Amino acid sequence: MRILLVYPKIPPTFWGFQYVLRHNFYTGAKTAYPPLGLLTVAAMLPVEWEKKLADENTEKLTDDSIKWADYVFVSAMIVQQGSAKEVIKRCRQLNKKIVAGGPLFSGSKDIFAEVDHLITGEAEVTLPAFLKDLKNNKAERIYSSDKKADLIDTPAPMWDLVNIHKYVTMPVQFSRGCPYDCEFCDITTTLGRTPRLKTPEQIIIELDHLRKLGWRSGVFFVDDNFIGNKIKVKKVLNTVIEWQKKHGYPFSFFTQASIDLAEDKQLMGLMSEANFEKVFIGIETLNIESLKECRKYQNLKFDLRKRVSTIEKNGMMVFGGFIVGFDNDKPGVFDEIKKFVQETGIVLAMTGILMALPKTKLWERLKKEGRLLTLASGNNTDIKMNFVPKMNPGTLINGYKKLLDELYLSADNYYKRIGNFIKIYEPTAKKTVNLRELKAFMKSVWIIGFRSKEKWLYWKLLIKTALTKPKALPIAIEMSIYYLHFWVMSDMVINGKE
Repeated sequence: MRILLVYPKIPPTFWGFQYVLRHNFYTGAKTAYPPLGLLTVAAMLPVEWEKKLADENTEKLTDDSIKWADYVFVSAMIVQQGSAKEVIKRCRQLNKKIVAGGPLFSGSKDIFAEVDHLITGEAEVTLPAFLKDLKNNKAERIYSSDKKADLIDTPAPMWDLVNIHKYVTMPVQFSRGCPYDCEFCDITTTLGRTPRLKTPEQIIIELDHLRKLGWRSGVFFVDDNFIGNKIKVKKVLNTVIEWQKKHGYPFSFFTQASIDLAEDKQLMGLMSEANFEKVFIGIETLNIESLKECRKYQNLKFDLRKRVSTIEKNGMMVFGGFIVGFDNDKPGVFDEIKKFVQETGIVLAMTGILMALPKTKLWERLKKEGRLLTLASGNNTDIKMNFVPKMNPGTLINGYKKLLDELYLSADNYYKRIGNFIKIYEPTAKKTVNLRELKAFMKSVWIIGFRSKEKWLYWKLLIKTALTKPKALPIAIEMSIYYLHFWVMSDMVINGKE
């Protein structure tokens, strides 16, 4: 059996870094991350089957590749819907059987009639039944289950199917699920509130494989809340620390966590020692009533400014998630977010209009209230709302555009945030700069330092950082490079450009 695994193209998004990659800052890299889900599914398929991966974000999907396959497996997120439909159309034209799974298909089963077999839910649970039926020539169209997988049974991804150097970062998964229950989030409804975990030994196997393949850069723990089980995560961190020391700290790490990370000094210390350099935290809003509305109760317990600073002082840069458009939001919400972001030095603030995703409590509530308009696009910067907001739509959209303008089209504000972050930040990075990062720096000198409108801000930042906190210089350079992407993304949203 010959299997082609296809990952559709991702349109420009906040975390896609497309407008940094087009300048080839990270030599050879075409996109941010490889498709971890498909690589894991590949490892679940029979060993004797031939497998190829076509990631449309790094290469064109050819008709010859489709013709080669007996079955085409497609996985996609909601934001990839347009590209996924095109892949399916091409496969149908070439009379190929299509197997589809992932968030896009699990949440929108009814709109993909052309797919031969839909594998929804968690693949560890539903894929074996499909494979058994396929072997017996009686495969059904839909395989679905609400049962949660034990991640001890999850195999390591088939990294050999990709050229790892075409990517900026490698992804690894330690856990699924989150103990919190935010109204707008589909994690708890799809993955549950009890985090399920891999063993430390499984994580080391995956890290070892990447190291042996020659990877020497960032690794993203894709867990929706890495610290969902603090006792177990400390155990895996201790194991990772030993492995990092043994191999000379080949990797730096980035993950996602809840704000209560700042309450556990031991946990922050372990993450810093393991070489976690960045963490994404969903702050969402400073409005207490809006936090209550979306059930983000964990954020009500803490002084958010103080907690962000605490994490930064423990060697980790905070990326923040912010949402506008809650029912309790008032027009002043935009200025509140801007002030918070600037003061705390959250350089990369992912700010979007509230989006109602299928299967969420928000979706169900808005449906009952008759306020749903359409399916969500899955793109955090989409201004085409899929529900009727309480705030005047014009006020909401204009306020959001103004916020993006001030955060990203204003180079002064952006570079001030980097400076404010570095004042607070206490770097604890354990690894030396690698060749790819050195090349990115040299390119930044030419593109930003000599050719851009921001060149004086760039040189002022680098010189001041080198003199006052030299260990923070790599991250200052990295954030300067990222500005190229976020300026273009914000300009697209504000001025309706493509």
